[in-house]
Amino acid sequence: MTAPDDCSLAIIEHPRRRALPWRIHWPRRHTVPLVFASPHSGRVYPPEFLAASRLDILKLRLSEDAFMDEVFAAAPEFGAPLLCARFPRAYVDVNREAYELDPAMFADPLPDFVNTSSPRIAAGLGTIARIVSDGEDIYHGPLRFEDARQRIDAMYRPYHAALSDLLEATRRRFGGCLLVDCHSMPSGVGGGNGGRRTDVVLGDCFGTTCAAAVTDTVQRELQAMDFVVTRNSPYSGGFTTRHYGRPKNGIHALQIEINRAIYMDEARVKRGAGMPELRRRIGRLMRALAAIDPDVLKAH
Repeated sequence: MTAPDDCSLAIIEHPRRRALPWRIHWPRRHTVPLVFASPHSGRVYPPEFLAASRLDILKLRLSEDAFMDEVFAAAPEFGAPLLCARFPRAYVDVNREAYELDPAMFADPLPDFVNTSSPRIAAGLGTIARIVSDGEDIYHGPLRFEDARQRIDAMYRPYHAALSDLLEATRRRFGGCLLVDCHSMPSGVGGGNGGRRTDVVLGDCFGTTCAAAVTDTVQRELQAMDFVVTRNSPYSGGFTTRHYGRPKNGIHALQIEINRAIYMDEARVKRGAGMPELRRRIGRLMRALAAIDPDVLKAH
């Protein structure tokens, strides 16, 4: 059974009805060297995943970067594609290595190629997460490695294939490319800004994945809109930023984390009154990014 396709609702989708695990919102013409991606806003929940979980769907949805696809939905208006994962982060997290797995979650031994000792795994947030964002365990019991392999083959690999193709096609067309990886963060994250909350965190892995001129532009535009912005603290960039951000090769990657208190009711996973204004401001940011000199993004 499928719930109405409303952005405030999760969708339970029968396997035989599943479409591609991602969707791309295309501009009429790709006119700027930009690609936007929303990897954690997916809300299509496979019924077998819900059956294996000890949590209700609202608890599972706490791990979503909910509505980030909507916040950045205007990207095509500025000549850039927007790639969105349809599946939820709690099911498989594409902002991890392909096989970053906690061996304690599995009934059978994991192959030698699996990374079993990363800080993300220790936190319960590997490619297949053990917990949701509030710390509760997701599953009734142990999984099989085959469960993880199937999810990675069906969701993770197609998403990254689509993203890689987009970035390479953009780089070839314009001589360089900027990936903006769009995320949200819990409202309690941040601080240390003279008593003001942190509104946005920019992550460029401490200047290694994106030209400083680009990150400077983003910070300047956001601060002009009265956002409190930090760089690389507490988020410096995830797997996607590190993996794709190669400025010397003409591909830059910048992670943007937006405080959920700005635009949504976290506890109920609902849009808040601030959503329209946030979308307007993000549109202003995208306009500024579209005006960046493409030479800044070219391989040097």
